Amino acid sequence: MSESWAERLGLAERELVAFVGAGGKSTLMLGLGRELSDTGHRVVITTTTRMSVEQIEPPVVDSIRDVEANLERRPGPVFVVRRDADAKVSGPAPTEIDKLFRESSAEYVLVEADGANGKTLKAPGNFEPVIPLTSTIVIPVAGIDAVGSTITGACHRPERVAELLGRPVSHVLAVADVAQILTSARGGLKDVPASARIIVAITKVSSETMDVAGELSLLISRDPDVDRVVVVPYR
Repeated sequence: MSESWAERLGLAERELVAFVGAGGKSTLMLGLGRELSDTGHRVVITTTTRMSVEQIEPPVVDSIRDVEANLERRPGPVFVVRRDADAKVSGPAPTEIDKLFRESSAEYVLVEADGANGKTLKAPGNFEPVIPLTSTIVIPVAGIDAVGSTITGACHRPERVAELLGRPVSHVLAVADVAQILTSARGGLKDVPASARIIVAITKVSSETMDVAGELSLLISRDPDVDRVVVVPYR
């Protein structure tokens, strides 16, 4: 029997999980939320940035005051978001998410805490990511397809990636470059709360890129701040 995502990520009985980076945060977060809910857990999904409205499923509430009643009704994760003027949704302030985690009966609160504009790798801007302080796990995410692509082609905020690496934006990213971005305090580890565990997720991995993903995983796992690395198959 294959391991569940909860097992692969090493989730404890109660967690506030913040997803940052690029290359499939929403897909990973939503898949984990459904799995946890399907196995009987109380799950809240929200964001400190913005998500596409197409990614949202009922039940949906726009205030943390309404979470508890919906958790009792179930099934499915409870989405805490509000509709914006465009085809996006936004969520509560990080302090409200901290309060929700402390005071609600939710066993798992999953938060998309970063934006990437559809790109597969990023270095955050000055005001990114927006991670709740009580996060117990932070998951920096990047797609394996960044390897072999140019900084301009693969990256959100390419100028920041280029500055971090000391390379031009035309530079073709190697495995070591992606590892450097993911483990940098100006990259994947920016603003991670001191008490949070760090689990790096490498996404979009196929049979053809499994060896490259293994090489990247090995480099990242040498960083003493990283608790584990997981490889996410392409779906």
